[in-house]
Amino acid sequence: GDVQVMSAGTGIVHSERNEEDVETTLFQIWIIPDRRGETPGWGARPFPRGERAGRFVTLASGHAEDGDALPIRADARVLGATLKAGETATHKLGDRKAYLVATAGRIEVNGVAAEPRDGVAIAEVESIEVRALDDAEIVLVDVA
Repeated sequence: GDVQVMSAGTGIVHSERNEEDVETTLFQIWIIPDRRGETPGWGARPFPRGERAGRFVTLASGHAEDGDALPIRADARVLGATLKAGETATHKLGDRKAYLVATAGRIEVNGVAAEPRDGVAIAEVESIEVRALDDAEIVLVDVA
């Protein structure tokens, strides 16, 4: 449920490790920035599953109007949703592109089945409808 963002900017030293006694699963999503050479940055915030229940919530964004999201330096949004089996969530895409993955649970994306951890690349559709076949957790990246 936690989200971290990092911008390398002019350069960073970075390492990752799990200091807990339980196994951790994480996803790294790399998005090409709009600007280069800026000061490195880092941020983190919890996004409890209940806040994402039945709908997409913006977790990280390069758009000023997404004030509660962690800031990134790209014309992009990273969204998350948790759906109970049988529930649907939609996201308007317009002329943008998307990459979607269910971190848990089987889903259908505009009628196309996807297993947990399958990556789904989406383009040239007005909107995305995700239907959970099982209880599911979804990450959606919306890019220009």
